[in-house]
Amino acid sequence: MPFERSGQFEQTAWRTGVPRETTCKCAKPLLSFRLGKHLARIIACANQKGGVGKTTTAVNLAACLAASERPTLLVDCDSQGNATAAIGFAKDPSRRTLYHSLIMGEPLEKIVQKSQVDGLDVIPGDKNLAGAAVELVTAENREYKLQAALKSFQDRYRFVILDCPPALDLLTLNALVCANSVLVPIQCEYLALEGVSELLDTLMRIRRTLNSNLEVEGILLTMFDERTTLSRQVATDLRSFFGTQVFQAVIARNVRLAEAPSFGKPIIFYDIHSKGAEGYTQLAQEVIANDEKRVGQGARSAHSGA
Repeated sequence: MPFERSGQFEQTAWRTGVPRETTCKCAKPLLSFRLGKHLARIIACANQKGGVGKTTTAVNLAACLAASERPTLLVDCDSQGNATAAIGFAKDPSRRTLYHSLIMGEPLEKIVQKSQVDGLDVIPGDKNLAGAAVELVTAENREYKLQAALKSFQDRYRFVILDCPPALDLLTLNALVCANSVLVPIQCEYLALEGVSELLDTLMRIRRTLNSNLEVEGILLTMFDERTTLSRQVATDLRSFFGTQVFQAVIARNVRLAEAPSFGKPIIFYDIHSKGAEGYTQLAQEVIANDEKRVGQGARSAHSGA
């Protein structure tokens, strides 16, 4: 089974002194929203800077969306495979991953895995994706490989969340080309703040050349520590400059959030009462509300056009 953990996993749980549950099921929906019949919204979780919470955000946002009765697909585009591990999959060299689809042309139907979270499926990633970034260089239509692979999947899910590597390589480029929007996690520190303008310049170039429909889903403040003046100042600066593009949800520094991946669980199933769970639940609310707003605007436009 993909979520069965090794003896090392059990030892990790024993060392931390926290009991491990074996299932991730919600007794009732985390949020209640009406499902619509339309193509999935593809959101790339990206930032060229590493260590800002991309994988943590991708995994926990995907879990919260699935817990809200929104069928969700999590795609691990990073060769480190951290999103795959954080959602509960042990390392398995024989398992097919995104690499087999991008390089070998295998259909995603043979690769997708059901996770332990109801309504959340996963396209795993592994170290072979590091080779994919090199092998794609000479491939025809190299920037559109992921888009072509996901095309048949868009009517099966409400959301597709892409966890991108911390670099603007061909894997990240593939994610941004097929995405409807990009969610940018930003650590509340000075150096992270410096890189924001560079990232947005990159997104503008991609919009001009490869994906004219790419939007900014929002900027997410992560690793926020309300005790420090620096965190508060960075948050204030970002909100004053980007305005409503910054999510109201803020992800605070949280020990339980850091512990959850070692148990292969999203934070809402590891500790629903933690600040991390509260932050990602609020983020999911905002993402779904924004999506509902877009769907409503699209319906009104189509009606007025008719």
